[in-house]
Amino acid sequence: MAYNILEIRDVCKAYGEHKALDHVSLNVEQGSVFGLLGPNGAGKTTLLRIINSILVHDSGSVLIDGLEAALGKTSHLLGYMPEERGLYPKMRVEEQILFFGQLKGRDKASLVKRMNEYTDIFQISRQDRHRKVEELSKGNQQKVQIISTIVHDPKLIILDEPFSGFDPINGQLLSDLIERLHEHEATIILSSHNMPAVEDMASHVALVNHGRLLINGQLDDIKESNKPGTLELVTASELAIPTALASGAIADLQAVQPRDKRRGFHYLLRPAAGRRNNEVLDSIAMQSDILYFAESLPSLADLFIKFVADSESKAAPADYQTLTTESNNAI
Repeated sequence: MAYNILEIRDVCKAYGEHKALDHVSLNVEQGSVFGLLGPNGAGKTTLLRIINSILVHDSGSVLIDGLEAALGKTSHLLGYMPEERGLYPKMRVEEQILFFGQLKGRDKASLVKRMNEYTDIFQISRQDRHRKVEELSKGNQQKVQIISTIVHDPKLIILDEPFSGFDPINGQLLSDLIERLHEHEATIILSSHNMPAVEDMASHVALVNHGRLLINGQLDDIKESNKPGTLELVTASELAIPTALASGAIADLQAVQPRDKRRGFHYLLRPAAGRRNNEVLDSIAMQSDILYFAESLPSLADLFIKFVADSESKAAPADYQTLTTESNNAI
């Protein structure tokens, strides 16, 4: 039965007069993929460092697998890859990976097994495994950093900008690895500006700005509650917009650039008040075959831009309001 492997309760952290975190509360369910988002300077890195006991919060609490977060107490449960990478350039790849795994208390035999598995997945050759880290490409150094983070089989994996420096092929390898870890019930927190990747993998998201939560909940529910009330339409031939509007079933219809690779002519439309979708379709079908018709939902990037922009327009941080989809900030 799923439970909250991470519980953050009313955490505050200030640097002088600056509030890096202002009463942040959220839960991360065991076995989930969780997206932690925010613009630069929003407070994400401070929060991640507190979870990993690198920083001490001023107030509140952080529980990991039911234990108060503390070095030597919960560090073996965590795998943390910070945005500022921390490899030893003169150390050989295999020695590096085993070193970090042994720091977490795992025996060498189990670490070697996992290391072999992950280096194969990431297509790191046997020859490269015996090289010094500084002799590798930046992409392969990134792979070594990720493997060093997960080689000890942590329950909670935190990856800060893991796609940075990866080309599309290596990015897909990482996505496949995250999916594999998820299938084996690891909990993964992704902090990234790669919105399509987070949207593709995360079921839950939190958005932070100026140290406060703006969004916190299931991604599908957040999209649903922020849908614009428009419909996406793709037709085989171009529509005569005045004719379509004259039917009375459509209040607004405008051509748009395609958001995907689907062929045809793309439109956004808003049904007239009280009109059903079937009536809208009938009025369109008089002009052209309908290739695609669906309710328009915002992308994760759309949500990010909207809520960050709204928060920036507030007169003071105290005016911010958090969007939650479940009570008690539970995810």
